[in-house]
Amino acid sequence: MITHNTYYMSDTKQFLLFLFLLWLISFNLKSQDRVVADQIVAVVGNSIILKSDIHHQKIQYQAQPEIELGDSPECEVFEEALYQKLLYNQAIIDSVEISDEQVEMILDRRLRFFIHQIGSREKLEEYYGKTIEELKDDFRDIVREQELSQKVESNITRNVRVTPSEVNEFFNSLPKNEIPIVESYIEISQIVKVPPVSEEEIANARNRLNRFRERILDGDSFSTLAIMYSDDPGSARRGGELGFINRGEFYREFEAVAFNLQPGEVSEIFETKAGFHIVEKIERRGEQVNVRHILIRPEISAEEVNKTKNKLDSIRRIIQRNEMSFAEAAREFSDHPSKANNGIIINQRNNTTRFKPEEVDPNLFFIVDRMKVGEVSRPAEMMTEDGDYAFRIVHLRNRTQPKEANLTENYDFIKQIALENKRREKVNDWIEDKIQDTYLHINENFYDCHFSHNWLKKYLEDEL
Repeated sequence: MITHNTYYMSDTKQFLLFLFLLWLISFNLKSQDRVVADQIVAVVGNSIILKSDIHHQKIQYQAQPEIELGDSPECEVFEEALYQKLLYNQAIIDSVEISDEQVEMILDRRLRFFIHQIGSREKLEEYYGKTIEELKDDFRDIVREQELSQKVESNITRNVRVTPSEVNEFFNSLPKNEIPIVESYIEISQIVKVPPVSEEEIANARNRLNRFRERILDGDSFSTLAIMYSDDPGSARRGGELGFINRGEFYREFEAVAFNLQPGEVSEIFETKAGFHIVEKIERRGEQVNVRHILIRPEISAEEVNKTKNKLDSIRRIIQRNEMSFAEAAREFSDHPSKANNGIIINQRNNTTRFKPEEVDPNLFFIVDRMKVGEVSRPAEMMTEDGDYAFRIVHLRNRTQPKEANLTENYDFIKQIALENKRREKVNDWIEDKIQDTYLHINENFYDCHFSHNWLKKYLEDEL
C-alpha cells in the first residue's frame, strides 16, 4: 500500500497530483521519444484509466521521498487510480456539483504558486510552451474531477468519531513494534521590535521617488529606473514588472491604484506597509492587471538600530532577573502580532505551537539549535512577514527527543491516529460495497496484482 493515506486525498496529496500533472506536460513536450505506448488498462463506471497515467504517476511518486511504494509499485498506483475513479463515478451518480467559479479559483491559486516559484507568468509559459489560459484548459476537467472525488470522500468519513474508550482500545491493541514514534519538536516564543523610521527618512524616500516619477514623465524608462533603484529585488530584475495579479494578492492600497490606472499611466506616490511606490499600468485582462512598480523603503538610521537592540537587551535582562516573565514582556513590549499569544510562535503548517526542526526558518533554527530549554537569546536580526527589518529575542520553551508515544503524554496524538484508522476502515467498507455495484473492466496485465480490495474477484466473476 502507498503509505501516504492511500484513501484520503488531502490538500497536500491533491497538490502533489497537480505537480505531477504540470510535470507530465513538460515530460510529454520534452521527451516525446520516451512516451509509453498507450492503451486503456481499466474502466470504472464510465471512466477510463490509461497505461500512461499509471506509468507517469508511478515515476512521480518514486520521486517523492515522503511516499513509500512497496514491492509492486505499478499495482499500488493502479489500485489507487481505481479508487479515485470509483469516487468520481459515485460523484456522477449522486449529482455532486462544483461551480465553475470554484474550479477557476483553485486553478488560479495553484498556478499562482508555480508563477511565484518560477519567477513570472512569462517564464512559466515559456517553460511549458503554453499560455496560462492553455494550461488552465488542460487542467480544468482534471481539477473538477479531483474536487468532485474529494467531496464524495469527505462525505464518506464526515461523521466518523472516536470515543476515549476506542482510543484506549486502539493503542492497547498495537503490537510493540507498531507503537507510533512521537518526533522531536521544539516550541519557541519571541519578542520583536521594529526600529522606527524617522520623519526625515520618510521625506527622503518620498523625494527620491518623486524625482524618479518626474524623470519617467519626461521620457526616461520606467523599467531602467526600477532595475537600478527599486527596493523590491524580485521585480526589480524584471524592470519592476509584477506580472498579472488578481484582486486580493497585494496590499489593498496597491490594488486600489493598480486597477484604477489607465494603460501607460504612472501613478502618484502612495504608501503601503512595504514602503512608498509609484506604479505604471501595462495591461488589464478582466479582473487581472499587469503593472510595474518602483518601491522605495525609507532607510532606518544606525542610531535607531542601536536603540532597538539596546531596548531588547534591557528586556532580556529583566526576564533573566525574573522581574517579568517572557510572556508578560511579550505582551507589553513586542511589536509582532504574536504578542497576543504571549509571544508564542504558531506553526502555520499544523496550527500548533510545535515545530519539527526542519520546519523552523533556518535563521531562527540557527539561534535555537544552540540554546538550552528556558534560555533567552541575544537580539538577532529578522524580517517580519510584512517585510520590515526588525530584531527579536527568542525563548526556547521546549525541546523533545523522539520517543514512543504513550497515552498519558500523547493522548491527542494517538487519538488522531485512531481516528484516521477508523476513517480508513470506513472507506475500505465503502470501497468493498461500491465494487459490487460498479461496472469494472481490468486489463489482464494486472491479474497478478495482490490488491487490498476485491477488484479482480468482482471483475472476473462478472466476466464468467
